[in-house]
Amino acid sequence: MRERLIGRSILYKGKKISFADRGAGNALVLLHGFLENKSIWDYFSKKLSADYRVITIDLPGFGGSECLGKVHLMEQMANAVNKVLQHLEVKKCLMLGHSMGGYVTLAYAAKYPGKLKGFGLFHSHALADSPEAILNRNRAISVVKADRGGFIYNFIPELFAPENVSKYEKEIKKLFDEALLTSRKAIIAAMEGMKYRTDKLDVLINARVPVLFILGKKDSRIPFEKTLAQAALPAISEILLLDDVGHMGFIEARKLTLKIIEGFARKVF
Repeated sequence: MRERLIGRSILYKGKKISFADRGAGNALVLLHGFLENKSIWDYFSKKLSADYRVITIDLPGFGGSECLGKVHLMEQMANAVNKVLQHLEVKKCLMLGHSMGGYVTLAYAAKYPGKLKGFGLFHSHALADSPEAILNRNRAISVVKADRGGFIYNFIPELFAPENVSKYEKEIKKLFDEALLTSRKAIIAAMEGMKYRTDKLDVLINARVPVLFILGKKDSRIPFEKTLAQAALPAISEILLLDDVGHMGFIEARKLTLKIIEGFARKVF
């Protein structure tokens, strides 16, 4: 019988991609966001693995995965994810991505639609960067080059609703500690990849599988109004709109978001 929790890695284009494989049954793939790694899903993985095979992956440059190059396009990250799933002989899955992981999920849905039973955007959306957003990313890249640690310390608290920053001080410290292990090269490669990502509204319009949207009303990174309109595009969609939550619903509303994901997975499978 397969071990309850297996953590290992594969090579993709000669670079290590780290993943964890937990539980058995229908496959549920969880992708982390920018400055995060697969450990953000530990609580969800432990709970969900009672009923599903839960696969968490360190995207290139994060956690135990190595950089692929100077720019990590979302399509390249999606290909790395697909390589892991091929290695694990996963034919179909439900894929959920947080923030940048949502961008990777959309890229995966564009390239491999037949491999998805459904997908979800966890504080994420399908639009490309606006000209203003591109300017802001370029400024942020300059800051990272000059002061990587300072960028991380300023960036992470702003992901939470203001009233939640002190409440989740312990969790924020853990995010700091994990992010500080990420190299300057990896941070910039991800930011460059997000800057060059393309519009994926057509993926939502053409989706013939259920799509889940989880939004925070106090998300300073992705205003929920932007994503609400996108949630009307798929043939089948569900929306969870969270009060008093910023960009980090898997922490700020852990039990509720888990419950919604459990219910969505039951419908998908």
